[in-house]
Amino acid sequence: MSVRLFRCLRPVLLMLASLVLLSCTRLDLAYRNLDVLVPWSLSDYLDMNRQQKNWLNQRVKEELSWHCKTQLPGYLGWLDNIRQMVASNQVTDQQLQARTEEARAAVSRVAEQITPSAAQLLRGMDDEQVREMRENFAKDIEERQAKYVKTPLAQQIAERGERMEKRLSPWFGGLSPQQKDRVASWSAQLGEQNRAWIANRAHWQAQFSNLMDQRHSDNFEPRLGELLKDRDRFWTPEYRIAFANTEQQLRSLLVDLMTQSSEQQRQQLDQRLGKVRRDFSELKCLKS
Repeated sequence: MSVRLFRCLRPVLLMLASLVLLSCTRLDLAYRNLDVLVPWSLSDYLDMNRQQKNWLNQRVKEELSWHCKTQLPGYLGWLDNIRQMVASNQVTDQQLQARTEEARAAVSRVAEQITPSAAQLLRGMDDEQVREMRENFAKDIEERQAKYVKTPLAQQIAERGERMEKRLSPWFGGLSPQQKDRVASWSAQLGEQNRAWIANRAHWQAQFSNLMDQRHSDNFEPRLGELLKDRDRFWTPEYRIAFANTEQQLRSLLVDLMTQSSEQQRQQLDQRLGKVRRDFSELKCLKS
């Protein structure tokens, strides 16, 4: 799975509870830009040589073909379910939980599919590349801490609310004062979630980094598969609690926003969902 494609699909897959509010609509563009696609943002942390890039580009094409032909058709039905929820005013906590579980299953299938290719690529990394990756991991955490943790909590809460309003705007249009207050309340309820999130990110990166020391062993691929497919098994206890709260708070926010929505907002949401569905259905790989 490619980084840019995954970034586009990740909100669709992992944040199904958000009614695709956080999803990327440039799915066709993501499928075309194969030259810059690298699994799980690896390109952010590692410089590959030409041979590795050429190998990866070919493998990415194969994985994207598999994904488009075998996985994307299922997303069409999922989007239809979301539109029906909106049309029938059944955006409930129970329905959102169901869509989220469907998303997790989709992500799991993708992780399982890409594991052999990922293992083959990572086995080919030399010691200098692994060292560079670790340095970039450390830089990544340092930068995120500076941006999201080492700022006053009030600022974190305000910026989180601003980011959510920005994500909601294309789907709902302008939010009403009541809806803006609800977003602000949602952000405040998450408190210091940023700290738990980044600490957990560092924890996962450390486990991945340690696994790279064993990349030539027989059990490297199955252990890599566990890290990719069952990421929640490797979460810190603090993040496990924070994540459950984050999901619950997001579902509550979306239910309330829909309850507070105007007819015009619901129409805009349905139109945007329809556009996302068309973007999926018009991909050439679905028609080949």
